[in-house]
Amino acid sequence: MNDPWLHLRSARDDEIPLFASALLIAKDEYPELDDADYEARLRQYARRLRKVIDDDDAPATQLRSLNNFLFDELGFSGDDQDYYDPRNSYLNDVIDRRLGNPISLAVVQMELARRLGVPLQGVSFPGHFLVRLPLDEGIVVLDPFQKGRSLDAAELRRRARSHLDTQDIDDQRLARMLEPASHRAILSRMLRNLKAVYTERELWDKALRCCDRLLTVDSHQPSEYRDRGQLYLKLGHRRAARDDLRRYLALVPQADDAESIGAELADLSGDLPRVN
Repeated sequence: MNDPWLHLRSARDDEIPLFASALLIAKDEYPELDDADYEARLRQYARRLRKVIDDDDAPATQLRSLNNFLFDELGFSGDDQDYYDPRNSYLNDVIDRRLGNPISLAVVQMELARRLGVPLQGVSFPGHFLVRLPLDEGIVVLDPFQKGRSLDAAELRRRARSHLDTQDIDDQRLARMLEPASHRAILSRMLRNLKAVYTERELWDKALRCCDRLLTVDSHQPSEYRDRGQLYLKLGHRRAARDDLRRYLALVPQADDAESIGAELADLSGDLPRVN
């Protein structure tokens, strides 16, 4: 059987099915997950929506109907009580519980939109992941964590400033922040969220798994080699740790932490057995 993760490694972005790939992340935690069941639920949602959405409606009107259905009728919402619960990142749990974090809710919202022909796009914004709908007169930006509430430029700037070191966010910079995210970038952000949750909980094996998947989805992430190396150390895999830390320094020799990583490597190299 072909490994779907290997397909993700080599696929063009337009060949990556976002919803199915997000379920693939969940399968690492739930090996017996029946992805066909969740695909069927989305098909059912889309069928119900088609009864209330007219193909001739403007995209903004269609999106309002979609949001009313998803957030009001079905009751999907952001998990304010336990934002960092890992279940908020696993799509099966999100659909079962109708609770999620911004990016997982966005994936459900975008998948429904895709099935209805609504051109909703993800936005990898600082802080909360957002979605955008391109219109003839510009774009509408929405927060799926807040039931699809629309955000104006002033609020977007306030949000960005709270996560960046600069107060200077002109129109051009804001426009760059609002560019649509690739499917690869969305999956990477989902995995980084999970990695952070598991690292905070000191679940090193699960955090390591996320690093592995991140490097499969996008191998051009030097910091993931560093993080994976340090997670290998936590788990006692010193040779694997050495290999990853060496790779990190080879990729970014001028990194701010190059000196400390080099010291870690020296310690590792000193206590590994030599082979003549």
